[in-house]
Amino acid sequence: MSLPRHATFTPIGEIVAQQVLPRLRHAQTLPLRISCIGIASYDDSGDVGSFDRTLVIGQCPSPEEAMMVASRRVAHDDILGDARAALRFRPRVMVIQDSDLGLVLAGEVRAGIVLWQQPVASDAEARRVVTEASRLRGMAFTATGRGDAASARDLRYRASLLEARLVDPFWRETADELLRLPEAA
Repeated sequence: MSLPRHATFTPIGEIVAQQVLPRLRHAQTLPLRISCIGIASYDDSGDVGSFDRTLVIGQCPSPEEAMMVASRRVAHDDILGDARAALRFRPRVMVIQDSDLGLVLAGEVRAGIVLWQQPVASDAEARRVVTEASRLRGMAFTATGRGDAASARDLRYRASLLEARLVDPFWRETADELLRLPEAA
């Protein structure tokens, strides 16, 4: 004999699996780290003395706040903070990662704004992006071997923009929702 299931009661296992565990997982991945990938140099010599550099901008407790901080720092040209006098830096990609270094969101820096990249929609799409980014990085390696540093840097940059879409599966839905907000457009 089985007892009828009441519609007003939710089993404790279901509550734990659907509500408690996701919140715990989310809390474990905070704070979020904001970084900027760009080209640095110690003078205005252009590509000759420049090198790729990743700068950590700061930490935030939520993806929304991290997006605002990143966008504000780019808009005000305040990526370097106190190191501005010694180092020239041209930002190219803003990256938001969780404490496990899972990608939350990333975007291209262009004309003083961050163009946040739409995350991949599926694992199959992620595999295609990885394949194309790997191909570009291989071409960059070949260009470096030929001594063509400018082409190699451009190819690595194009690969980074593709990889910006490789949002961690845990964050895909959140990133997608954030990009639908009017402020992100």
